[in-house]
Amino acid sequence: MEGKVAVVTGGSRGIGLEIAEVFLQSGAKVAVLASSADSVAKALAHLQERYASPVMGVACNVADLEEVTAAMGKIEAELGPIQVLVNNAGITRDALFLRMGEDKWDEVISVNLKGVFNCTKAVFRSMVKNRYGRIVNVTSVVGITGNVGQANYAAAKAGVIGFTKTIAREGAPYNILCNAVAPGFITTQMTEKIPEKLVSAIVEQIPLKKFGTPRDVAMAVKFLAAEDNQYITGQILGVDGGIGM
Repeated sequence: MEGKVAVVTGGSRGIGLEIAEVFLQSGAKVAVLASSADSVAKALAHLQERYASPVMGVACNVADLEEVTAAMGKIEAELGPIQVLVNNAGITRDALFLRMGEDKWDEVISVNLKGVFNCTKAVFRSMVKNRYGRIVNVTSVVGITGNVGQANYAAAKAGVIGFTKTIAREGAPYNILCNAVAPGFITTQMTEKIPEKLVSAIVEQIPLKKFGTPRDVAMAVKFLAAEDNQYITGQILGVDGGIGM
């Protein structure tokens, strides 16, 4: 990925921050997007202290197309044409369906699904013009299997899978490859909220008998985002310890 310009949404912590680190280690120029200026500042302080490759950050609400378009324009002005996009930004607003209000549904769909549309929309024309692009969308195993209390999240992540396959077909004539990774249970701030008893029960269902790490996901993303990937598109790569098979 030497010299490639890569954008990672939700890049200020967890999986997104790890993806940014792996890209920087590979020589990419990286821009991280996050929802708040404070989050961006903390991520930049962390990354700039460790890596010599160019890195920048932009505070941006991925659910707002106007904000996204402005952010991508700022990145291209500073780093150059965007060649790699990782749509990682996501939120959860869990509740059993009978108790799930419209607000929780709309918020998750806006960030987790519309956000993928917005960010891809903002870079796709440039990728077509330059006849090169690598788009990796972070979906989830629950977008394939469903999950109790996550009708909104599962629906959004299932939508990302359909979106990935469509963009792969439309991007193929222009050397734009679009794939997705589907993490299972990964040790992040999100999963740290799961009660210990429930964690034990989940681990028992995972063939590898453990949670994954953000680096496990980041390495899969790097594989799909690298220039060496010339012939893989429209695929969903499970990073889930086997729970989704």
